[in-house]
Amino acid sequence: MEYLVGAAMALGVAVFAALVGFDRDRAFYPTVLIVIASYYDLFAVMAGSVPVLVSESLVLAAFAGLAVIGFRTSLWLVVTGLAAHGLFDFFRGGLIANPGVPAWWPMFCLSFDLGAAASLAWLLVRRAGEAARP
Repeated sequence: MEYLVGAAMALGVAVFAALVGFDRDRAFYPTVLIVIASYYDLFAVMAGSVPVLVSESLVLAAFAGLAVIGFRTSLWLVVTGLAAHGLFDFFRGGLIANPGVPAWWPMFCLSFDLGAAASLAWLLVRRAGEAARP
């Protein structure tokens, strides 16, 4: 169920962003990547674990850095960052023991991240096709 809800929410966010025009701003998906990565810091704070917060903050810094670089250079790096965060969701429980993370969160976040990456990739391909038209 978590996978389905995460994927559906990613699709809903992408459709909403397209309908209201948020996705026309190149900062939208990089911001989404930073927000997504910050949730694990929130879970560490909720658990009251400073050592886990430090570990999660290092991960957040890496994804935020990738979001900034992608914003400034190529949004394909943001696609990569979203997909990488989804894959990280799959493995992170074995790397960082964050007691504040709900049991269902990694599956939800994985499918949301991959859905958001696919949405941005589709948007970039569509825009490239439109730009190539005479």
